[in-house]
Amino acid sequence: MSSQEEQQGIGRVMDFLEEWDHGDKTTRNRMLNTFVAQNEGKTYYELETAFALGASLFLARMTTWIRLTYMFGKTNVGLQLKAVGVFLSASSNHQYILEFLEDGGVLTILDILGQIHITAEDKHQGLLLLQTISTTSPKYKEIICESQGVKVVAECLAESDWDDTQEAAQVLLETLAHGNPRFQPQVYQRLVGLMAVSSPPALQRIIRTLRTVQAEVKTVHPSILEPLLQLLHSLSYEVEGEDPEEMTAYFSVLVQQAAAAKAIRLLAQSGEDTSQELLDLDVVHYLLCAMATREHKDSQIQASLALMHFVQTYPDISDNVRGGMGIELFENFMQSPDRVHPNIDEIQAEKLLSNKVHQTKESEVGEC
Repeated sequence: MSSQEEQQGIGRVMDFLEEWDHGDKTTRNRMLNTFVAQNEGKTYYELETAFALGASLFLARMTTWIRLTYMFGKTNVGLQLKAVGVFLSASSNHQYILEFLEDGGVLTILDILGQIHITAEDKHQGLLLLQTISTTSPKYKEIICESQGVKVVAECLAESDWDDTQEAAQVLLETLAHGNPRFQPQVYQRLVGLMAVSSPPALQRIIRTLRTVQAEVKTVHPSILEPLLQLLHSLSYEVEGEDPEEMTAYFSVLVQQAAAAKAIRLLAQSGEDTSQELLDLDVVHYLLCAMATREHKDSQIQASLALMHFVQTYPDISDNVRGGMGIELFENFMQSPDRVHPNIDEIQAEKLLSNKVHQTKESEVGEC
């Protein structure tokens, strides 16, 4: 590039930045839309070429504008964050991410995620930015966690009513747990604490994430066991009519029941101490109840597979399980635990639900 071409490029960038500096909200939103459309997917070097080596000047302006305006709810926060994402997601993006961090970008995003007036869609963009930052360097994961990021992101997962936002929060929590030994226990304990959430879809994601993180944590946190067992309860209500929302909630409960049964099996397989503690909490009773969920075969399959682990590991409980199932179903179960569910008819389901199997000596007979 000739010296004249370089000067022309610099001139265009200076005109662009001057228009930004003197532009109102409408002007800046127009400029951001154009910027995203023209530059999304470009590399660091392509962005630097487009801005005559002055791309960082625009990134700094956007970061400052976000920080000054997001509290007032009068700007398109999602568009602002998406434009920042063009820089942070660019190939060879380390310089942009470092500049964004030095300018307080992580703290700004985390504060945005905690604002009630910010929409779930806009929070989704913020979570995507944090995901990009966290995957760039283990050091950046620590920075996010040191800034109370685990707490903020976990709250997004538990409280958001938008699936994309929940998914982004789930992925980010998994990322923060992996390759981050200082803060992995914090992520794990926060997930365990979230098991009391009332949203079935959120709880389903929490259980899935816990299964992934548990494989690395190894040691099982005691407080995780009872909430998982409670999810195995037979469903206490029936769906009436054909209300789509009601049907969706019902299905979500079934899915989380299956996820809980699978998580229990994986936890039990992780160590004898955990298996024994689950037995002391009447896990066999609850798994038999879950096998009665004829509305969702995956619940039955996962509960059956988990129960088979305990039968094979502790042969002395076989008689109790046989009594809870009945001889015919028990024989089918022992042959193919993952295929026994088609043999569970209404009568057998009632028998499973009313099983009297309790492993603890002091426990009283109860119902599912």
